[in-house]
Amino acid sequence: MKHTENLTIKQHLKAWMQKFIQFLRYFTKRYHVVRWLILLFLTTFLLLSAVLTFRAKTANIGNLKASLQTTTTIMDASSQKAGSLYSQKGTYVNLDQISPTMQNAVISTEDRTFWTNSGFSLRGYARGALGLIIHHRISGGGSTITQQLAKNALLTQKQTLMRKAEEFFLAVEINHVYSKKDVLSMYLNNSYFGNGVWGVQDASRRYFACDARDLTAAQAATLTAMLRNPSYYDPLRNPQNSRQRRNLILQLMADNHKLTENQVTLAQKEPLNITNGYQRQNGYRYPSYFDAVIAEAETKYHLSEDDILNKGYTIYTSLNQNIQQQMQESFEDDSLFPDNAADGTMAQGASIAINPRNGGVSAVVGGRGQHAFRTLNRATQMKRQPGSTIKPLAVYTPAIEKGYRINSMLPNQVTSFGKNHYTPTNADGSSSAEIPLYQALAQSENIPAVALLDKIGVNKGVGSLENFGIKVPKSDQNLALALGGLQTGLTPYQLARAYTAFANDGRLANTHFITKIVDATGAVIAQNHNDTPRLIMSKSTAKTMTSLMLGVFDQGTGQSAKPYGHRLAGKTGSTEVPTEYGSGTKDQWIVGYTPDVVVATWVGFDKTDQNHFLQNSSTQGIAPLFKTELETILPYTKNTAFGVEDAATIAQRNQHHSPQGWLEDFGGEMRKKVEDTINNFNNTRQGVSQWYNQIKGLIGH
Repeated sequence: MKHTENLTIKQHLKAWMQKFIQFLRYFTKRYHVVRWLILLFLTTFLLLSAVLTFRAKTANIGNLKASLQTTTTIMDASSQKAGSLYSQKGTYVNLDQISPTMQNAVISTEDRTFWTNSGFSLRGYARGALGLIIHHRISGGGSTITQQLAKNALLTQKQTLMRKAEEFFLAVEINHVYSKKDVLSMYLNNSYFGNGVWGVQDASRRYFACDARDLTAAQAATLTAMLRNPSYYDPLRNPQNSRQRRNLILQLMADNHKLTENQVTLAQKEPLNITNGYQRQNGYRYPSYFDAVIAEAETKYHLSEDDILNKGYTIYTSLNQNIQQQMQESFEDDSLFPDNAADGTMAQGASIAINPRNGGVSAVVGGRGQHAFRTLNRATQMKRQPGSTIKPLAVYTPAIEKGYRINSMLPNQVTSFGKNHYTPTNADGSSSAEIPLYQALAQSENIPAVALLDKIGVNKGVGSLENFGIKVPKSDQNLALALGGLQTGLTPYQLARAYTAFANDGRLANTHFITKIVDATGAVIAQNHNDTPRLIMSKSTAKTMTSLMLGVFDQGTGQSAKPYGHRLAGKTGSTEVPTEYGSGTKDQWIVGYTPDVVVATWVGFDKTDQNHFLQNSSTQGIAPLFKTELETILPYTKNTAFGVEDAATIAQRNQHHSPQGWLEDFGGEMRKKVEDTINNFNNTRQGVSQWYNQIKGLIGH
């Protein structure tokens, strides 16, 4: 019975399908659907071709060769030239200065019909279409040398049908405007060979210490291999991959009748000897800063590294060359750093300086030792536990806002706090019944900080940190937060940004490296529209906090790091190593500021273990570096006065139990409430202003 029912259903379906197919045939024939589809396809094709032809004709192909010889220039805060990005086009050489072996290697590998094709290859497009059908994605292969030049110099690296179509029309136009020799020369001079090196001449110097005209067959094949994938076939990092690809290319040259089999055999037996004879031009004068500029252009303005390095932009920045130079010189002085580990591992460091008024990064150094292109920038990329530098942000600022005064008495005896019975101790082992707030901060005592956070509530501390631009994960929302107990940690950049609010009357800076980017035609393609600081605390709170933090360098833990002849506010911090390591620290921090500049500095080992930690305690290891930095940096600032006294001086002068003192306190509280009301209004106004600027920026683009 069931079998009969199944047959009936199948028969009905079959009959229905036959009727549907008959209807479809009738409809298609009656209304000429196929003809209309063909007409629609041809019309779309013609319109798209017209548009792409117009774009190719107006792409200023005639200036391509000249533009490829330009460099991306970095301008400082005063619009003065600060350098260039590795002079990224490399040393431009004409084709007669490039070894014929190199030319043959590239043509045999990338485009065998180069000398005869019209800038494109139908076989290449057929292979690409086959790859799309089989792999369901657009393959990057199949492009001629002319098409690759068009892609590298004029387009993005995205693999899309539209990009491939644009590439085709641009290649045809390039082939029409330039000779084949010019095309090959431009391609080889505009190709990226890894490790920050552009162009065949500089690549020859970087890997073989010779000129491009002197390359051997094996050397030429090694460089040609890198055109496919500079990192995968890098002879420095991946010698086996490089050697295998080199030998394949040598065989392709033989197949293309550019080498004999005997020459191939000899070349394949050559050892892969890498010799660096490349001396970079002094255009990359401030490597950590320029690396950070590239990173911001990528993340904030969505430009690719290739475009940044390869399209002759002018990038305007907030760089202060005097401050940058002084900071770099400090990091080059080994005597300012802790001793190396027993195995010779160097203690590392990082520092960053920010203008608190406009948020511009004035200077940055991301580490010690030999710089490699876009290596780890510890000032902007490395996160470490901030130690006691977090106390002003998470504890003392919300406490002052809650009504605590500079001389409020805080517990200073070893006590268990909270439901988890958190029991901190002071770093020096001291304790007392009570301690005034200003002294607790200056001496960086741990017990009062935890007691205060416990009193005002961890949520208040978390909220305060978020106001300073620091997100706190749920797992870190506990009393250990008062002592910098963050699992992920902070970068020096984040910490310096947070302290700009103290230096700028309660306004948190919108920090940035780049102010604007201008392309080779003079058009502004990116601009920082949001440099207005955000008010996060009242002016009176900011001044009170500055008064408290002046004491850090006057009487507290930062005395040995105080720059001679200058007033400085800020905070020190350190993180301890496990007790089984012995006495020492993992991280040492100092953040210092004036109304003109905020500087955050870190010292430590990249990887901390029993053999790699700072043997000295607290800030002894970092103090000489920070002191030297500030003594050489501050003369290049405006030396604006703080306008407040040290909290200890104020506390000793004012007797708060006197009627006069009580009146001053009352007046201060009233003034603070009035300021808070005004600040709330200003915050709203600034929010509207920033929204307007963002909309204006979008319209402008």
